[in-house]
Amino acid sequence: MTAKPHVSIVIPVYNEEAGLDALFARLYPALDALGRSYEIVFVNDGSADRSAAILREQFERRPDVTRVVLFNGNYGQHLAIMAGFAHSRGDRVVTLDADLQNPPEEIGRLLAKMDEGYDYVGTIRRKRQDVAWRRYASRAMNRLRERITRIRMTDQGCMLRAYSRGVVDTINSCREINTYVPALAYSFSRNPTEIEVAHEERAAGETKYSLYKLIRLNFDLVTGFSVVPLQMFSMAGMVISVASLAFVIFLAVRRLIVGPEAEGLFTLFGIAFFLIGAALFGIGLLGEYVGRIYQEVRGRPRYLIQAVLERPAPGPVSVVPREAAGRDDAPRNAA
Repeated sequence: MTAKPHVSIVIPVYNEEAGLDALFARLYPALDALGRSYEIVFVNDGSADRSAAILREQFERRPDVTRVVLFNGNYGQHLAIMAGFAHSRGDRVVTLDADLQNPPEEIGRLLAKMDEGYDYVGTIRRKRQDVAWRRYASRAMNRLRERITRIRMTDQGCMLRAYSRGVVDTINSCREINTYVPALAYSFSRNPTEIEVAHEERAAGETKYSLYKLIRLNFDLVTGFSVVPLQMFSMAGMVISVASLAFVIFLAVRRLIVGPEAEGLFTLFGIAFFLIGAALFGIGLLGEYVGRIYQEVRGRPRYLIQAVLERPAPGPVSVVPREAAGRDDAPRNAA
């Protein structure tokens, strides 16, 4: 595996035991048919089922093109992709989910689009096979994200994407704890584009993104790429302050002209509760940014790697344990 492959396929895996065999059955033939040299980098994100064992078996079957990165815990899909990027060697890198919702047969279309000179190819799911609320929520967040961050991605939830080596190397140089890989790549790309791809129902298992995780993902996306929310809240605070001052002046003048009155008490309560709610929302928004700073200044590794399964050349198949990863200066001790 010393020869540099043309393309690296990075696949994060988390509790995908039921669908991995189906993935292997379609992925390897699809890549073999491309006529390009390739490698597949699986990243096991602390799966609690037999995913790690199945990946090890697949590595033993195809060690010539398979590499497996084993996390010692669950760090999330995007950090798993970052680890895959760090261990990839191809001139081009394609990310793919393990659930087969994005057909591996579409990889050739992404590479063909890159042959036209694009350094980043995003995708749009055609006839998306998801529940209605996820589709509507995704469209709403796409519009909000584009207005706030100026990052144009028609379908931010589709992980089937292709990146040039230059974009991947730039991403690897970033040391962010919480990030969103497609948006980060878009911000670094010189000539991005998008294409439509097929979308299928999940082959097995269940989605790993709950409503809470989707909300957290969008918070990371917005706060990680723009300070517009802080600016908008500051402007809203100014408007509310001016309106509140005008209302107090109005009440003072009215008291001098009409005299004191007990009416309107609940209106004042409503206004007070609105202002309190706005203040609490602002504190929470500020906390998101402060929390990101807190995570960065601690300087902890973004993830820890238990082992990397790869075949060095020359030599027999071996397992190379790694003590820590997520930083360029992490120790690497060979067994």
